[in-house]
Amino acid sequence: MRKNGVLLHITSLPSKYGIGTLGKEAYAFVDFLKRADQQIWQVLPVCPTGYGDSPYASYSTFAGNPYLIDLETLEEEGLLKPEEYQNLTWYEQEDQVDFGKMYTQRYPILEKASSRFLQNPTPDYVEFCKGHASWLDDYALFMALKDLHQGKPWLEWETPYRKYDAKAVQAWTQDNQARVDYYKSLQYFFFTQWEKLRQYANKNGISILGDLPIYVALDSVDAWSHPELFMFDEDGKPSLVAGCPPDGFSEDGQLWGNPIYNWEYHKETGYAWWINRIDHATKVMDILRIDHFRGFDSYYAIPAGATTAKVGEWLQGPGIDLFKAIEAKLGKKEIIAEDLGYLTDSVKQLLADSGFPGMKVLEFAFDSRDGSGAEYLPYNYPKNCVAYAGTHDNDTIQGWFQMINDGDRKYAQDFMDAYNPGEYHWEMMRTVIASPADTTIVQAQDLLGLDSSSRMNTPGKMGGNWTWRLKPGQINADVEGTLKWVTDLYGRAPMKKKVVEDEKETEEKE
Repeated sequence: MRKNGVLLHITSLPSKYGIGTLGKEAYAFVDFLKRADQQIWQVLPVCPTGYGDSPYASYSTFAGNPYLIDLETLEEEGLLKPEEYQNLTWYEQEDQVDFGKMYTQRYPILEKASSRFLQNPTPDYVEFCKGHASWLDDYALFMALKDLHQGKPWLEWETPYRKYDAKAVQAWTQDNQARVDYYKSLQYFFFTQWEKLRQYANKNGISILGDLPIYVALDSVDAWSHPELFMFDEDGKPSLVAGCPPDGFSEDGQLWGNPIYNWEYHKETGYAWWINRIDHATKVMDILRIDHFRGFDSYYAIPAGATTAKVGEWLQGPGIDLFKAIEAKLGKKEIIAEDLGYLTDSVKQLLADSGFPGMKVLEFAFDSRDGSGAEYLPYNYPKNCVAYAGTHDNDTIQGWFQMINDGDRKYAQDFMDAYNPGEYHWEMMRTVIASPADTTIVQAQDLLGLDSSSRMNTPGKMGGNWTWRLKPGQINADVEGTLKWVTDLYGRAPMKKKVVEDEKETEEKE
């Protein structure tokens, strides 16, 4: 069935308190999606963000981001008082998240809520801690030890904490019990609020599409507590780090710095860690987009200590064996493969063998810096794909039209019959939605025709990313009506209940 959805990260929702949360504005966004005949809400990773505030550089691949916990909901539950958070200055610009204020102001408030909650924790909390102990215990301890070391990365912790020791974990936990319990309670708050929102979305015909980065951050509980999963040297430091080579968009390539997986070890364990990771992620999300899918075929590895990504080499990944192991244990899961970038024949074969839909980005079709433009033209899209005008890593449509060269712009204008600059965004979204792709996604910024200043992320750029958010009422009735119209026009409206009932009644008569 043909579907359309909207990409808007939780942090980008409107809020009086500086950042989008799992509160009433999230429910209002679900209502908007339903009225506009959308069927998917795509979000970025919802894990805790670390240095640089990137959702792709998290302290844990399993945990939820405490910034997303809704304070008003905690007040309704008797865990906060209005005067403890309502009168603070949460932002200077209404359409920007100030992560500095989030860090300095939000955690002290969450500590108050946690303290009240832990005085008389609910039976649900006890069950939550037991059910998630496989990752929650180490995560809460990791965060408590980060506090003990003034937030420093674990590689800079003092001995003996720098090296994870399963025999010492119990003693470390007891020594830091109050902070461990605090971090566990935040996870309970997050996942309780998240599950209520997800159920509300599902009840209203909206599936939540989440994002799973291929790599974990170096400064994460995953790397600290499971060094055997990664290519670390004898000193417990990475020997290889992740990135991507130079291309038409970056002459130095991209030096991500994530630790590289020890794929031989993963294979020996039957990919147990990956199976647990996918199992958890698909319980949190309805649909899962796996970032940098090509890295499972071959991945770009850069020597640790390199200053650019020019000196890396391609190494062999686990291939289809990983996904066969996952399916054997978990069954079929609804997964999307982010297969953008330099694609070899073997990457294309891996995508075909997996059966996952890949991704198409219309901006790439007209951009002469990308050497594979033809495959991103809509008439070449297979049905089994997810199509975008641009993703969170691309410029907004209006910004992109301003940035490309005159020849590329003319090609795009002619192809889409788009000659009115004020309508570029709608014409490009309409071209995507009209395509053969089973699923199409549009960005919230593009619904509003916003320029490059509203871009969510510029890969390779340090600072200034991930901060954009909606102003209250910015998505108005006109935007909603136009989105509904173009969605319905190209056969992407959900099947209405009445239609189903009419068909059932016809079958009974026959």
